[in-house]
Amino acid sequence: MEVVTHKCPNCDGPLSFEPSDQKFHCSYCMSVFSEEEVSLFEENQKAARLQNKTVSQSETETATKEEAVDAQSESMSLFLCPSCGAEIVTDATTAATYCYFCHNPVVLSGRLSGKFLPDKVLPFAIEKEKATEEFLRWAQKKWFVPRDFFNKEQVEKLTGVYFPYWAIDAKAEGEISGTGTTIRVWRVGDIEYTETKQFDVLRKGKLLFNGLIKNALSKNIQQKMVEGVQPFALDKAVPFKNQYLAGFQAEKRDIEYPTIQKDIQQELADYGERLLNNSVSGYTSFSRRNRQFQLTEENNHYVLLPVWLVTYRSEDQSKKVFYYAMNGQTGKVRGVLPISYKRLGWASFGIFTLLSILFMIVGYFI
Repeated sequence: MEVVTHKCPNCDGPLSFEPSDQKFHCSYCMSVFSEEEVSLFEENQKAARLQNKTVSQSETETATKEEAVDAQSESMSLFLCPSCGAEIVTDATTAATYCYFCHNPVVLSGRLSGKFLPDKVLPFAIEKEKATEEFLRWAQKKWFVPRDFFNKEQVEKLTGVYFPYWAIDAKAEGEISGTGTTIRVWRVGDIEYTETKQFDVLRKGKLLFNGLIKNALSKNIQQKMVEGVQPFALDKAVPFKNQYLAGFQAEKRDIEYPTIQKDIQQELADYGERLLNNSVSGYTSFSRRNRQFQLTEENNHYVLLPVWLVTYRSEDQSKKVFYYAMNGQTGKVRGVLPISYKRLGWASFGIFTLLSILFMIVGYFI
């Protein structure tokens, strides 16, 4: 499996993708490159290596055997950093991370190739500084949050991760029929009249579904929060190139589409029925007799979506871990903030003391 660090064309330093201008920055010589410039430079380098490289028959056979072993063993998780040679240990789904020794970003490109090659990637649009600012602004709106939640070490835990998802576009034809009932009541003098009418109702039409997002990673324990920061601007997704992963962490999928296809089709059918039901209006009540729903077209796309993650371990005896997610495009945050019961206790004591003083003053004058 190839381990890649995207290098600066000028000084050979590591490149990182910068969401603020959607370009690649070198922290050593401060150069800035577009995606096209980085891709062209790497293609030229690859072509030069292939031209100068002579592979013997024995080396070819050895490489073939290694590829076969690698394909059979998804548990292999030890790699060497191309910058410093240090060992990088990952689990089976990690596709991009950092070297913990030289801190250079590395991409395990073999894990995002072949059938695991994403169709598209939605690049981060919010850089870490802005994400930190937005996260703190969101947290500071809440009362009784522990003070250590806002310290520098805690904020630095903010990590950008590309999570794998299935994006589904579908077309369908639907039809519902039933009986619509209208009831009208009026009075003339002392007599009350009731008029009941029944109608045969038929609704049918073509339905279009765009951008249904489904999780493609089984270990995604933050899934509920990630769902809470939707929607993602899928129209801004671009064809996948692993350069966009430089400077971030990334995961590859381990949930295949056929395993969730039936659930997705049922969800689309239920949603289609609700749309048709909502089109029935002007009746006091509606009793459905028949429903028909048929998918005429179903397309799925494997996409990587940007999420900023923060974890916090409480300082009390429970040592509970809290997770937070932020949409890497919109800045929308989701998560449950911890409560400092010490601060809550002092606030309650202060309110109780203030109320007691007010009651004493009122009682004195009365």
